[in-house]
Amino acid sequence: MSISSSAVLVELNISIWTANKLDKGATDSVLASNSASSGSAQVRKNLMAGTDKRKKIADYAARARLYHNQTTLSWSDKGARLLPTSLFMDYKSNMNVIQSNMTTMINDFYASYADLIDLSKHHMGALFNSSDYPSIDELRSKFGFRLVFSPLPESGDFRLDIPNADLKELADEYEVAFNDRLGDAMKEPWEKLHKSLTHISEKLTDIEGDDDTKKRYHDTLITNAQELCGLLTHLNITKDPKLEQARRELEQTMLNVDIEDIKEHAEVRSSVKSKVDAILQKFDW
Repeated sequence: MSISSSAVLVELNISIWTANKLDKGATDSVLASNSASSGSAQVRKNLMAGTDKRKKIADYAARARLYHNQTTLSWSDKGARLLPTSLFMDYKSNMNVIQSNMTTMINDFYASYADLIDLSKHHMGALFNSSDYPSIDELRSKFGFRLVFSPLPESGDFRLDIPNADLKELADEYEVAFNDRLGDAMKEPWEKLHKSLTHISEKLTDIEGDDDTKKRYHDTLITNAQELCGLLTHLNITKDPKLEQARRELEQTMLNVDIEDIKEHAEVRSSVKSKVDAILQKFDW
């Protein structure tokens, strides 16, 4: 099956300065004061003590990676992932916003860097060492955002000047690897769906003797499932009919379900749970 028109490869690389450093002197002191052997503990300094500016950039980068992983499928060990072409425009637009926001945050960090070092000096006390801090030029090399798109090669697309027998062997090996990777990639939508169904089933399980006033049901119980159903229409790049059937059954199950009814009525919880359990039992996960 050719999926070269259904997906592209995308590689996201984000680098963030860690702002931590091993302090060997402090480590030796801790080990000695506790009669501990070498390797038992380490003292790592937070070079940005007293400020969360760097952490906010790192947290934002983590959310960017999460979005990237949620909207793509695994492909190669080197980091390239499959992006369904039907999601390309939304993905690229969102990533442009993310990159712009990160650039603004990082530039603000650069502008504040000298003041942040002074602030850290106040918080670190005797642990402060000015030589731990990179110059502003060195610092710029520690932050980065790189997004690369490339076409997905079709099986057998080898254009090499080698004997035909060797070329065929390479093509055959690539086809096997291609199909293995595709199979691994398509496990992810199934895993996402199974996790969602299992969570809903567990959440809606009423245990005799439980105090209903202690139960907590949130809108996300419904909205997360609905959003996943929408995402799966894109991630099903092989058009797996069973995955689409399972997706549609969850979508129908959550249609018109009201969170207030879930909270107030045991029979509603039981009905939704029964439908979800039926989906879990129907398919080979």
